[in-house]
Amino acid sequence: MAYTARPRRTTMVLATLSLGVMALTACNGDGEKDSAAPSAASSPSAGGGGKGSAAPSTSAPSDGGKADGDSAGSGGSTPQASAPAADDGQDGGVGMCETADLSYNVTVASKPVNHALLKATNKGSDSCLLPANELVITIPGLDGAAEHAGPEGKDWILKSGESAYAGILFSRADTEGGKSADKVEIALTASESPATVPIDDGPVTVNDGQVTSFFGTAEDALTY
Repeated sequence: MAYTARPRRTTMVLATLSLGVMALTACNGDGEKDSAAPSAASSPSAGGGGKGSAAPSTSAPSDGGKADGDSAGSGGSTPQASAPAADDGQDGGVGMCETADLSYNVTVASKPVNHALLKATNKGSDSCLLPANELVITIPGLDGAAEHAGPEGKDWILKSGESAYAGILFSRADTEGGKSADKVEIALTASESPATVPIDDGPVTVNDGQVTSFFGTAEDALTY
């Protein structure tokens, strides 16, 4: 009896050891699964890294768009070439004064002697550019137009109602004789038809003819 019971105990011990080994194996398997889980979880992380690495490539069109925008902006900021000014005898959109645009008055001056003062007034409603140095004065009885005397003036814009002045010499003190005249012919340029203007306080004796440029005051006009 004692002999047969011993093998049974050994068998039970072996069975218990086998169950322990199986339990350990099962634990090791679970441990391997648990340790494998983080690496599996890290796989999406690697996938996320792939998406992150794609971000710069998606930003490339954005940069390109900005470059296009900059180039378009620089194109928009390029100054437009200004249209060339038309050579139409105008200054800043103001037309040249024509002889018919002005009214004229010629008066014998008290001094200097043998002079008359020409006053030209813009009778229109618009301003015009007055040519200061092209005045043509013709005195009946004298050949040709009066010569220019004194310094040249500057063209300027003559507003509506404003006046310009020029001095006319019709006789030299050291020259005797002459012809009588009671009017003069006036044109702002040689290409225009003249206006005939009576001489106030005339007639005058004429034996020479000179005219100044237009000035802004009667005093300046009669200085030469």
